[in-house]
Amino acid sequence: MTGRRLSPLLASVTAAAAGASLLTGCGVLPGATGGSREPVTVMTWAPDQTRATNMPGMPAMAQAYARWVNAQGGIDGHELRVLTCNEQNTPSGAAGCARRAVHEGAVAVVGSYSQNGRAFMAPLEAAGIPYIGGYGITEDEFTSPLSYPVNGGVASLVAGHGMQLAESCRKVSLVRPDTLAGDQLTKLLDAGLKRASKRGAVDIPAVEDATEYTAQAARAKERAGSDGGCVAAVLGERTQTFFDSFRRLPDSPDGARATGDGSGDAKDPKAARGVRISSVLGSVGQPLIDRTGGARSPFEGAYVTGWYPEADDRSWASMRKVIQEQAFADNRVDPTDAGVQTTWIAYTVLRQVVESLHTDRITAARVSDALDRGARVDTGGLTPPLRWMYEDLLGASDFPRIVNRQVTFQIVRKGRLVAQKPGFVDVGATVGAAG
Repeated sequence: MTGRRLSPLLASVTAAAAGASLLTGCGVLPGATGGSREPVTVMTWAPDQTRATNMPGMPAMAQAYARWVNAQGGIDGHELRVLTCNEQNTPSGAAGCARRAVHEGAVAVVGSYSQNGRAFMAPLEAAGIPYIGGYGITEDEFTSPLSYPVNGGVASLVAGHGMQLAESCRKVSLVRPDTLAGDQLTKLLDAGLKRASKRGAVDIPAVEDATEYTAQAARAKERAGSDGGCVAAVLGERTQTFFDSFRRLPDSPDGARATGDGSGDAKDPKAARGVRISSVLGSVGQPLIDRTGGARSPFEGAYVTGWYPEADDRSWASMRKVIQEQAFADNRVDPTDAGVQTTWIAYTVLRQVVESLHTDRITAARVSDALDRGARVDTGGLTPPLRWMYEDLLGASDFPRIVNRQVTFQIVRKGRLVAQKPGFVDVGATVGAAG
């Protein structure tokens, strides 16, 4: 760059071209760093504009991160180039994104979401490309030796959710996707409930992309019972659809609302005997609560299990600053979204690993080797320190690659997700018992 101002016409053309690249879903983010060190190319993928769960904020956060780090001279002098890809919530889409990552010379796939682990891990493993900080939705993310998860995935959320609900719920109904990934959820929730000597949950499978769930909602409410029962739904983006059906059930306006921490509503002590609702982060989060009315949302009082500190915690200050500077006008990048938060943490891992290598050329083999040899990542309190050596792995039969065994118990109060219990809760033993 020469430092000269662009003419108004050239500036507008440049901005339009950049915008068009980002809208494709598979664009390349150009950097602005110099020096002799080679660029570092990575990919972030997620489904967008599909009928099931969509995570457009994850690739958008990756692009914002790259703009920010490149404005500072890159990562240890390396320009960061981010490829993005729409995974489409299909095995062929996931495999296509993985093959493109191989073809484009990506040294890692970072901060991505896909339910199609078998489809994308095989191409990555064949090319030796590490998968860093996936969302944690598939078993493959916790079994592949080239996967480096930053959270305990949905397994830790659901196992922890069982522990959270065991403190307040007499009976629990679980509504979950009728998929291979969904089949694991009942076993995990039951492991959490049984740690408090509670009976297992009623398992209610449901079509993941249904437009209404009246039958499942009626069954869940009936089986949970009105005397301290809880209805938990883990359906991704369709969780809102489920609770819309739930609150429309006959005589459900009171019972459909959660009752906080189990102590009852101060205005109506009898409310504590109603059916409480609950979920996990990713199925219910601050963006959904805001969209559905904030403090007047049907989720007011709901129990929610998360991976990370509440969104207002000061540990997120650096991420919020980057979003403010680099993605202020991009409504895909919501700092309260679990996918955006996971992507931030995943890129924190990438940055610290690349800096530790301190070499002119970064390769996939060097990145995975550094992680295998004990690269330790400090996420500033968003997770425990992360390391992926053998002794750090949980070793549960179905989820051996879990290294972060911590979750947080949250509750919706006055329209905000806040901590129900301070700090982290270790769910390693519970996940292990379910494995």
